This record gives sequence, structure tokens and C-alpha cells, in this order.
Amino acid sequence: MIAPVFFYSALIIMIGAFFSVLRILLGPTVPDRVVGVDTLNTLIVAGMVLLGAAYDRVIYIDIAIVYALLSYIGTLVIARYLPGGLR
Repeated sequence: MIAPVFFYSALIIMIGAFFSVLRILLGPTVPDRVVGVDTLNTLIVAGMVLLGAAYDRVIYIDIAIVYALLSYIGTLVIARYLPGGLR
């Protein structure tokens, strides 16, 4: 049985993910959508760490670290090709 603190934490992460998906769908500009995707990736990493803590499995945390690194690189690549690029 998972402790209620994990349930409520996952609920907060899901609410944040919902707002992030709204930003991705309704964002008027491309940078708004990129920020929404980056926020969603951060919440996914937080969810994986939460799962790792809830089920006492280190593999979820290892996967979360790799996913966060790939997400960061992906955000840098996207930012490079936006108008203005990286300065």
C-alpha cells in the first residue's frame, strides 16, 4: 500500500501537467510551447522520482536522470533554432 503523501504528491504533479499541456496547446507563440514542453518534461522527471521513492526502486530514479539529461539537450537544440537563437 502506498502512503497517502505519495498519492497527493502525484495529484499535484498531474494538475501541473494538465496546465502544462494547456500551455502547449494554447500557447500563442513557439517559445510558449517550448516552455510548456520543458515544464512537462520536468514534471515527468518529478513523477519518476516520486515513483522510485514510493515503490523503493532505484531504477526509476536512474531513468529519471537520463530522461532529464535528454530533455535538457532537446530544449537546448530547440532553443538554438528559434528566432534569435542562443545568445
